[in-house]
Amino acid sequence: MEISVDGIDVFADSGGRPFDPKLPAVLFLHGAGMDRTVWALQSRYLAHHGCTVLAVDLPGHGRSGGAAAESIAASADWLLRFLEAVGLQRVALVGHSMGALIALDFAGRYPERVRALALLGVAGAMPVHPDLLAAAEADDALAFQLITSWGHGAVGHFGGAKVPGAWLLGAGGRLLERVRPGVLYRDMAACNAYADAPARAAAVTCPTLLVLGADDMMTPAKAGRKLAASIGDARVVCIADSGHMMMLEKPDETLAALRGFLI
Repeated sequence: MEISVDGIDVFADSGGRPFDPKLPAVLFLHGAGMDRTVWALQSRYLAHHGCTVLAVDLPGHGRSGGAAAESIAASADWLLRFLEAVGLQRVALVGHSMGALIALDFAGRYPERVRALALLGVAGAMPVHPDLLAAAEADDALAFQLITSWGHGAVGHFGGAKVPGAWLLGAGGRLLERVRPGVLYRDMAACNAYADAPARAAAVTCPTLLVLGADDMMTPAKAGRKLAASIGDARVVCIADSGHMMMLEKPDETLAALRGFLI
């Protein structure tokens, strides 16, 4: 479905079911350079089990128009305008990586709008390696290669996908290759500069779930647990043998964690 926000068309997937604002709402936020398609399994399941779901393409990503935001806080402010546009007062937010920082920032600043918060592949600080930032700024394919390699654990590297014949590294690379010039760098720079996670975590008032990958090289589980300790009502699920892209590497385990928390 398409929604107009700030006069710009934004695309969101409703999981194969009509959007119904009367049902408990779950909003999915993707990571840097990604789009709504990373949530295909989890969003569809929840949409068919009592929730209304929107997996959104953030501005400048996927099928959404506009420019990518220059900061995490700006994305959180945009999210408030998105909720107003679709007529939702309170939602459960599910974010991965950059999307998790946006969800955390939003929940800390607008707690009355969030009934539950699920953060995947997240840490209190998410610095980006200078070589990756430089490659992203140059729109160099090296950036795609580094993200897909560092973002996957053994399952992604050695043919452990749940779907027979699926190539997780290749699929991740093709997804990143579709990103518009400058968008990946803007996303990465926003994550690198974000320093408000501890303050926002302390201000969260809703039940919170952190889903971490035991083998995550980009946001190590140890750092995620430290962030969880700053949130008043938080619990952690750590998925064994998973890297940063747990919703693709370990889709069933990721869904089980979210299902137990959101339904």
